Amino acid sequence: MAPPLSFPLLLLTIIIFSSTLFSSLEARSGIHISSLISEDLYNSIFLHKDDTACPAKDFYPYSAFIEATQRFPSFGSRGSLATRKREIAAFLAQISHETTGGWATAPDGPYAWGLCFKEEISPGSDYCDSSNQQWPCYPNKTYQGRGPIQLSWNYNYGPAGKALGFDGLKNPEIVANNSVIAFKTALWFWMTEQKPKPSCHDVMIGRYKPTAADIAANRTAGFGLTTNIINGGLECGIGSDSRVNDRIGYFQRYAKLFNVDTGRNLDCASQKSF
Repeated sequence: MAPPLSFPLLLLTIIIFSSTLFSSLEARSGIHISSLISEDLYNSIFLHKDDTACPAKDFYPYSAFIEATQRFPSFGSRGSLATRKREIAAFLAQISHETTGGWATAPDGPYAWGLCFKEEISPGSDYCDSSNQQWPCYPNKTYQGRGPIQLSWNYNYGPAGKALGFDGLKNPEIVANNSVIAFKTALWFWMTEQKPKPSCHDVMIGRYKPTAADIAANRTAGFGLTTNIINGGLECGIGSDSRVNDRIGYFQRYAKLFNVDTGRNLDCASQKSF
């Protein structure tokens, strides 16, 4: 039997244990997010999300965002303080572009109008890939963009629902009807690797390791690569693109509000899509 611990050593052991326990609880509770983005900061980022002009008025409250982050404790909690802030700013920038209601001469500028929409208006298709047998479309259901990331296609709704506990194929509408689930789908897409694509999370925290194919395609780490992951087939590898520039504009504004630099490689103009 080991001798009893001396009081100073016992006290140190208790402190270390308590610190470890608190860190674990913090990761599970989402405290790490609310300590980096307060409700006041959130509302200063999304100045017009609850305007009557926005179809998503009152759909994206701060409380829903914070609750959704608890499902993904690694989000905004890995790396240095600057890395954590940069990841949150990048995520919010991407969902802002996907849901933007801004225009060039909009009040407070075009990058103050994120989270204005919760569902794609007048979609041009039902977004059903009938060739995908793993996630077959349900009769009379459509899989157009919904939620902060504008989750689209049956092959995204299916696995998102499976991961988050709802039937994405039979009940895709829930993404536009439940604020917490909406944010969870956006975070699921951000956090989940879908090979050959890395996760946006891994890119922003510096854990992305390019393959030989990535190197040949000039897919370098940075905010631009997250754009490639999200919509590279339409926006990347074609030179300067207004949609890409809009994403960058949001990121630059938010990075400034978080008092953090944006890092390098903001666009994907010279990257091949996945």
